[in-house]
Amino acid sequence: MQAPGGWSPLASLDAPNMPLQIPKRIFSFLATLFAAMLVVFLVLEILPGDPALVMLGPDATPEMVASLRGELGLDRPATLRFFSWLAAMAQGDFGISYSYKVPVSTLVADRLGVTLPLAVLAITLTVVLALLVGVYAAANHNRPGGHIVMALTQLGVAIPSFWFGLLLVLFFSVYLKWFPATGFPGWGAGVLPALHALLLPAVALAIVQAAILARVTRASLLEVLKDDFTRTARSKGLTYWQMLWRHALQNALIPIATIVGLQFAHLIAGTIVIENVFALPGIGNLIFHAVSQRDLIVVRSLVVILVAVVITVNFIVDTAYLLIDPRLRVPK
Repeated sequence: MQAPGGWSPLASLDAPNMPLQIPKRIFSFLATLFAAMLVVFLVLEILPGDPALVMLGPDATPEMVASLRGELGLDRPATLRFFSWLAAMAQGDFGISYSYKVPVSTLVADRLGVTLPLAVLAITLTVVLALLVGVYAAANHNRPGGHIVMALTQLGVAIPSFWFGLLLVLFFSVYLKWFPATGFPGWGAGVLPALHALLLPAVALAIVQAAILARVTRASLLEVLKDDFTRTARSKGLTYWQMLWRHALQNALIPIATIVGLQFAHLIAGTIVIENVFALPGIGNLIFHAVSQRDLIVVRSLVVILVAVVITVNFIVDTAYLLIDPRLRVPK
């Protein structure tokens, strides 16, 4: 049964407006990415002080500063440097790290092997927990169970992820000794040992995000449950829970998908604290050390990469709306 006014993800995929909507979103994505890169470049340009002197420190000689300025291309006009940097970034050339003496792309590729699986594991736990809790809270919104669950989610929103991570380390690593407190064995040690090391930080990240998503899921479901098609579904012989999972949840997915996309981008871009708490060699740990070592080349490249990740995830979610809800394909 298809709910009146509802949607099906497989319905009307060949709608005539789909080819018209996708190019608009691609153009918006590229324009936003270009604007973000321009802002990052301009921020570093207008910051007071010489970037070469900042990287070398106050004890650097004028000869050392002049040499590094030439190496970084700071002696060229700003416009030329911006478009040269843009062309290099488009080819995957992020420059050479001043402190590590290796290409930034190599550093990023190595660290993504930790951060990306951590983010995927965390968002998976987030979605599973949030849907279970959110659907239960919506189904019991006027009952004690629903109120208790909402109180727990409010507590989850208020808990800082790094503090919860420290509690997990104290209980599961120090007391029970089930998990390693810090470190990452590498994927060469096997998938299970690597996932075992990532589980505690993933849980620390997921709890806060799951609490937020559960509240959004509950609110969205309660709005959908007011629609007439839910009563029609019940009259067709479906149980309350069948109607909730098969039809109501489907029609509530737009706000849920929005939050999931933003949370995944946040998990990739916001792992600095958690990766340092658990001593994981990921992107967050790399940013922390690049800032402390004044490696502006790495900092600038990582900021652009993280901004690109956020914009890309938003683009994917925005495009997915066209598959989730065919009504959005109608031109306005």
